[in-house]
Amino acid sequence: MKLDFTKSPNFPIYELLFASINEGALIVNKEGVILLANPRAKELFGYGPDELEGSKIESLIPMGSREKHVGLRTSYHQNPHKRSMGAGMNLQAARKDGSLFYVEVSLNHFSLNNEVYVAALITDISVRVEQEKQIRELNADLEKKVTERTQQVQESQELYSAIARNFPNGTINVFDRNLNYIFVEGKELFQLGITSEKLIGTSYLKRLSEEIRPRIQKALMEVFEGTSHDFELEYKEQFYRLTAVPLSKKNEAVDRILVVEQNITSQKIASQQLEEALKKEKSLNEMKSRFVSMASHEFRTPLSTVLSSVSLIDKYIENGSYENTPKHIKRIKNSVKGLTDILNDFLSVDKLENQKTEIKLSCFDYAAFVREMVEDMQSMCQDGQILDCKIDANNTEINSDLNILRNISYNLLTNAIKYSKEGQTIIYHSTVSDKELIITVKDSGIGIPEQEQKQLFSRFFRAKNATNIKGTGLEKKVLS
Repeated sequence: MKLDFTKSPNFPIYELLFASINEGALIVNKEGVILLANPRAKELFGYGPDELEGSKIESLIPMGSREKHVGLRTSYHQNPHKRSMGAGMNLQAARKDGSLFYVEVSLNHFSLNNEVYVAALITDISVRVEQEKQIRELNADLEKKVTERTQQVQESQELYSAIARNFPNGTINVFDRNLNYIFVEGKELFQLGITSEKLIGTSYLKRLSEEIRPRIQKALMEVFEGTSHDFELEYKEQFYRLTAVPLSKKNEAVDRILVVEQNITSQKIASQQLEEALKKEKSLNEMKSRFVSMASHEFRTPLSTVLSSVSLIDKYIENGSYENTPKHIKRIKNSVKGLTDILNDFLSVDKLENQKTEIKLSCFDYAAFVREMVEDMQSMCQDGQILDCKIDANNTEINSDLNILRNISYNLLTNAIKYSKEGQTIIYHSTVSDKELIITVKDSGIGIPEQEQKQLFSRFFRAKNATNIKGTGLEKKVLS
């Protein structure tokens, strides 16, 4: 059985859509016989020009699923409705040579001469080309084929509207010189809850916001002069790509234009996410480089000290001379302490950023805490440096996390001592109230250049004026 649509006055336009769409298209009757197949369908399934028509649709189903498909097909014809197959699942189809490939299938039905037919659009999803490339190729293909076959743009309304209605992520439009709709179909209309019948004869421009209307109108009116256009725009937080070409008749002025709209929002978002990922990767690589440079610099000196001191102690033992041993043991302890401090910096940052730090509250005397801290810090002070500690409080008993407070205070004072010169005074001032503890540390050190202060909380960052002073670049980060 064959379908004859050639007598319809609209035959060429729908024949063009059927032949030129990028998806495989099949028309199947209720017995499952393929009545029409476009070139793309034959290409997907590996059939020649005249081989696919007349075959059962089950010949395109994997062998193990054919019997089950007969029942599904029968059930569908009892209650025909628009549906998609394969979205979110691994649906397979069989080529002529028996090989399988993954597909997505969109089904729709229509009636013609009191017979119900099913239109199927088939997309091969086995190998996905980059989305933007697909769009460019699709638009180029549509533009070329529409230009070459403009005189044939009359097709069977009922059959090929069903195919155009499944145009993915956009619409296919034909406008007159007033930019009123002559033809419009596509999935975008369905998603917006609009039927093509409501748009035919209405103005395309009135659907657009006043903000973008002048640009679109100017571009589309130029198409009537024979100039094709391909551009992108943003509308209601969605991104669209428009391809417009003239539908000209030989030796006649252009009175209609074809406009293909495609929603490329997902591609734009994917592109933006890729760009952000690349930026993060670049930042991570830079951070790794800074870490390697810092670690090699910071670890080398204490490790060298440990190695040299151990070697000297070994020689003293061989010679039976022990008077210098305590000095080198002290040097080893100090070097190990330095390495431990660096590792503690790393661990503190890692715990904070991974939210693994547990808050353990306890009541303690803040004044006693400060006195103990000052005693510890005295050994770090350079010649002539003075720690001036003051506490404004009626009651110095507080409820806080002692370890976290110690890390914060020690970091502040360590930096103040490290980056201040000999003979300078470092002020550690505290104000204790019932609800809060305010700590102010003031020194006369080298400071951070204004242009580099934006990097203050960047891991492993150290200002250029501190390159000759030991440090990991993590102390300030711990405070964030």
